[in-house]
Amino acid sequence: MKEELRARARAVIDGNLYMVLATVGPDGAPWASPVFYATEDGRDFYWMSSPEVTHSRNVAHEPRVSIVLHDSTAKVGTAAPLALYLSARAEELDGDGIPEALRVYPGDPSRGGRPPAPEAVRAPGKWRMYRARVTEYSVICPRDGGPCAEHGLDHEHRTTLEL
Repeated sequence: MKEELRARARAVIDGNLYMVLATVGPDGAPWASPVFYATEDGRDFYWMSSPEVTHSRNVAHEPRVSIVLHDSTAKVGTAAPLALYLSARAEELDGDGIPEALRVYPGDPSRGGRPPAPEAVRAPGKWRMYRARVTEYSVICPRDGGPCAEHGLDHEHRTTLEL
């Protein structure tokens, strides 16, 4: 079962353009933002944002973030395992991190993104490159009308994955 979940999780990563990035501000207030991302390995997720927007300021304050990737067109009751939950550490990139980010971001041209110029993502430019490095992957544990096979639980719950 885990191998099938891993394959489906990777399909969610590869099949989406946007992730929902959840951050926390200095006052403890939560904030969620959809961001266009690119990843090569499914571990490092790159995006471009202004350092002035709320999620960027929050990452500067607290690098621990949560990310959700999901198929928002899935029929009700079929979210598992089409939703992938990630725990990660995010950071604004500078110096040596920018060339790697620009090598990966925005991904394949068929995704629709445009590669930024290196000078556009460094001060005094108005954009920065960010990376979230995943520390944990999880999905809703599949249940076919009864308890899940892995845990024996008859309610919605997550199971962790190694990708």
